[in-house]
Amino acid sequence: MRILYAPLFFFGFISAALSLAASPLWLLSLLASAVLLSFACERLIPYKVAWNQSQGEGRRDLCHALVNECLTISSVAAIPLLASWLPATGLWPGHWPLALQLLLAIAMADLGITLVHYASHRSPLLWRLHAVHHSVTRLYGFNGLMKHPVHQLLETLGGTLPLLLLGLPVEVASLLAFSVSIQLLLQHSNVDMRIGGLRHVFAWAPVHRLHHLKYGTTGDVNFALFFPVWDRLLGTALHLPGYALADDDMGIGDRPDYPQAYVAQLQEPWVNGGAHRPATLPTALRQALAERA
Repeated sequence: MRILYAPLFFFGFISAALSLAASPLWLLSLLASAVLLSFACERLIPYKVAWNQSQGEGRRDLCHALVNECLTISSVAAIPLLASWLPATGLWPGHWPLALQLLLAIAMADLGITLVHYASHRSPLLWRLHAVHHSVTRLYGFNGLMKHPVHQLLETLGGTLPLLLLGLPVEVASLLAFSVSIQLLLQHSNVDMRIGGLRHVFAWAPVHRLHHLKYGTTGDVNFALFFPVWDRLLGTALHLPGYALADDDMGIGDRPDYPQAYVAQLQEPWVNGGAHRPATLPTALRQALAERA
């Protein structure tokens, strides 16, 4: 189950979405099923038992998820209006099978989102928005939907504007939005998934967890949403097979006081700088990084 979980979850739900021909209501029901399955498997085969213990953030995370998913749905619904404003290029390969169109959309969106994500760890202004996502101190599926709405808008623009200029159809956009949500569930999952060589292909939780290390720039790695190839090209890929994550390795090390309430997190980027550095590296992590170097 640990070996099959990630590929079955990813390909199973996306295949089901393709078979539903991107019907919005069915996709929402399918996404709800994915969330419930993710939660159930986190209880059955957890990566960290401690990460299953709620810290009172359930209502906050639900607010983030509902607001950001509503923004996603609104963005997809606005595509016909945006298309009327943008120059018609007719370059989108609408004659391709739907699955190939989705694959192309995922690859292009992944590059744009990854570059915005990368920039968000380089620009102090963008980091203040992105820090909301990194403030979590335990990883579980819903964390992927926990983002400041302004930062989500920037990532969405980075990932979809080139697609819109090519003439992305609403049907493919709906499937893309669904696929992103499925990937975010897998990236931040507390399921003890064993992905082996697939870590070179997909940026699932065993790859992405290192990105949430709380020790300053140590977490400035593994930015990709879907495909780790972008990190190899950026020189930001990191794999530490010799290091076992500790229960308290996640978060923002120099901001243990980061606000936890939903409204406070929305206000935080405009109130404080949210400094993005540093915290003392544990000895085991320092040794693992030294061995890799």
